[in-house]
Amino acid sequence: QVHLVESGGGLVQAGGSLRLSCAVSGNTFAIYAMDWYRQTPGKQRELVATIITGGVTTYADSVKGRFIISRDNAKSTVYLQMSRLKPEDTAIYYCNVRGTWGNVHDYWGQGTQVTVSS
Repeated sequence: QVHLVESGGGLVQAGGSLRLSCAVSGNTFAIYAMDWYRQTPGKQRELVATIITGGVTTYADSVKGRFIISRDNAKSTVYLQMSRLKPEDTAIYYCNVRGTWGNVHDYWGQGTQVTVSS
């Protein structure tokens, strides 16, 4: 079992910054990838950023150069530093971890709202 708790969302003006955190507890040794997704009403959940074992990161084109995903293994926490935010970044942001837990392949957090005003 793995439990994820996101924090750090809120309201920010366009051009501002926010840092999201996702604290992970439980059987974290089986994790090989950590992701941030986002979703707006009526749209599919979108993969924003990924960090895998070894620290390799990938980003959606829409956030490249503005968002940075990182992790602190000692704290079992993954972060998403968001800069130069735009109104179109407004969404609920979800943390996801992928690993090997028998028949379970990933876990999701509850989501945190990010609202960017113009």
